[in-house]
Formats: sequence, C-alpha cells, structure tokens
Amino acid sequence: MTDSTYTAGEKETLRASLDRHRDAVLWKLQGLDDEGLRRPMTPTGTNLLGLVKHLGSVEYGWFVSSFGGEVEPLWFDPYTDQDMRADQGETTRQIVEFYGRARAAADRVIAERALTDLGRPDWRAGEVSLRWVLVHMIEETARHAGHMDILRELIDGVTGDQPRG
Repeated sequence: MTDSTYTAGEKETLRASLDRHRDAVLWKLQGLDDEGLRRPMTPTGTNLLGLVKHLGSVEYGWFVSSFGGEVEPLWFDPYTDQDMRADQGETTRQIVEFYGRARAAADRVIAERALTDLGRPDWRAGEVSLRWVLVHMIEETARHAGHMDILRELIDGVTGDQPRG
C-alpha cells in the first residue's frame, strides 16, 4: 500500500482493501505446480484453484451482473458447487485468467459507479448499494484468502498474505 492509501476517500480505501486481498489470493498460487494447486485438502474437496474460480464467479455476479454489466459466458454453473471445484477440465491458466477478467470487469463497475448506486442481483430479492457490495466482497475475498492460507500451509508450509523479504 502507498502512503496515500491511508488517507484516501471511502471508495479508494475500500478498493485498496479489496485489492490487497485479491493480490493475496493470487500470491497463494505462486510456486506450486498444477498438482498442488488442484490438490483437495478438505473432506469436501476444497483446493486452491477451486477457490480462485469461485472468487471470479462472485466478482462477476456481485459487481458486474448486479449492476447491469455483461458477464462472459461461464463454462460451469455458478449456482452449484461447480464454481468451487477445478475439475471440469479447466486448466490452471484458464482459471487464473478468468479471475483476472472478472476482477477487471468488477474494477470497471467500481470506477464508473458511485458508492450509493444501487444494483439488483438476479439471484435475490432487493437492491444492494455498491458500498455494500464492496464491503461484502472484501469480506468474501478475505475469508477465502484465509482458507487458501491454511490450504497452502498444509501443502508446503508457506503462510502469510504476501512474500516475505
């Protein structure tokens, strides 16, 4: 974070917080081979790539779809556990690039909208403000980054939210 992040306005502060957790998610993938990225580490099959795929799906849903944007065609059903698994024949590159595109699309919505603008998710009744979505996605991304931290520690002992040094 830069010094200006600590004194920025509300929208910039929320965006910086989201970006910090998004970056931690991607850092958790660094240095692992495909087998490690896909390795199921819980009885439900949770793995690092599945969590990245899920986060891409929810970025598209909460930011883009809710505010009337165009979501790319998905090769999986985001309303089932397919968005939490990396086993529908996807490559690591495909999932990481999907997350990058979802993040970029979400960033465009954040840049173009006011915090008080309202969106309507198609999977629930009622409107949500961009402010609420930003806070929700900070929570969602941080929660899954924490899951990823535990998974990564179980795989090779690496912990933390950024490289040390």
